[in-house]
Amino acid sequence: MKKLVAMLALSIFGTHLFAQSQESLDLEKAILIGLEKNLQIKIAVENVALREGDQKIGVGTLFMPTVDATYARSFAKEDVEQKFVNDPEPRQIDDAKSRTENFSVVGIYGFRPESFAIMKQLGQLSEISELEAKIAVENTVAGISTAYYRLVLELQRYDVLKTTLELSQSRLDIAQAQYELGGAGKRDFLTAEVDYNSDLSLLLAQERIIQNARVNLNELMALEPDTEFMVQDTIIITESLTLLELEENAFMDNKFLLVAQRQENVAFLQMKELQATRLPALNLNANYINNTSNSDAGFLIQNQRQGFNYGGNITVNLFSGLTLNRRIQNSKVQQNALSYAVDQFEIQLQSDIHRAFNTYQNNRALLVIEQKNYAVAKESTEIALERFRLGISSYLEFRDAQLNLLTAQNRLITSLFSIKEQEIELKRLSGKIFFQNSFEDLNLPTVE
Repeated sequence: MKKLVAMLALSIFGTHLFAQSQESLDLEKAILIGLEKNLQIKIAVENVALREGDQKIGVGTLFMPTVDATYARSFAKEDVEQKFVNDPEPRQIDDAKSRTENFSVVGIYGFRPESFAIMKQLGQLSEISELEAKIAVENTVAGISTAYYRLVLELQRYDVLKTTLELSQSRLDIAQAQYELGGAGKRDFLTAEVDYNSDLSLLLAQERIIQNARVNLNELMALEPDTEFMVQDTIIITESLTLLELEENAFMDNKFLLVAQRQENVAFLQMKELQATRLPALNLNANYINNTSNSDAGFLIQNQRQGFNYGGNITVNLFSGLTLNRRIQNSKVQQNALSYAVDQFEIQLQSDIHRAFNTYQNNRALLVIEQKNYAVAKESTEIALERFRLGISSYLEFRDAQLNLLTAQNRLITSLFSIKEQEIELKRLSGKIFFQNSFEDLNLPTVE
């Protein structure tokens, strides 16, 4: 637990990161801030502490004896009238005083065979809470990574629209010059102005999209919505994932699968706990007593008892109305259901990996095509602009080339983002997302 808290409390990265506006923010910094500030992770860490506390309480309750010490004193002042067999005359004692003083130490130890199964259950539940904390970490890393690259994508789209607007401005200047010199009609000039305004409107709309993408990233990092920073301006695809390695990692490290397996173990241990209640239970007790009483009335003026006594018993359940049998049977049914759930999750996990990997491979193949298509569209637009400037092509030809370039650029950067998005999802499914971008030093507790 201490290791988990220490690795997540990376406060040195969050204290001075945004001391100045528009400071550079790379993905690693964004993730470190999220790990330190994200409230879902804080909640998960507290749940780990609760589970570990329950486990420690279980050790004390199940295997340690209980020892209680009691000290009591009482006083009385009464008017007493007594008659004795050998003296028929009543005896009257006014203001008779009595005092009692008791001191005792009682120790009780009870051993029940099901205690071992209960302790193993608490250990499994503690592991589940640690895995859930890791799930919160992985989801935070995946969410921040996707939001970060989404912001980069929208900024790239803004640059594309800005370039498109610059081309429209060039076309508008040419059309205006041709119109003023009488080389073209007013209609061409007005059409160029309409297209320019349309591109300007798209650029302004993209600014709103960028603002919202920035707010989404700030939310995941638990920062103020209007926090400003500069992000990287490119999406780089460096590694190529393999399906076999992804599947092997997933069956070993996928945290949801590990949680399902632990839950199946808990159900098995619950059945063992119920079966163990049929075995004899041992109870031992011992106590020390020091009891003193004084009285002005009666045969005994003073009575004092001091010493030890001890004993024990063994109990065996002989019959409980078949309730225990039914509970054991129900626990077996629950264990079988959870076993089927683990098998079903494994099938679903493998299918999810295959679907995401197919999309990943397809996007990588499309990237090559989109890169070639962008190069062709860019050259075509340059030629169309020059032809339009020389007056040997119509505005429709130039606009068509311009729109083709815009489409090619958008498809190219979208393809890059899609590859990165599927890469993040595949690493999350395989349980390895936390180890991307040089985070090996942020080891969480290992759950075998």
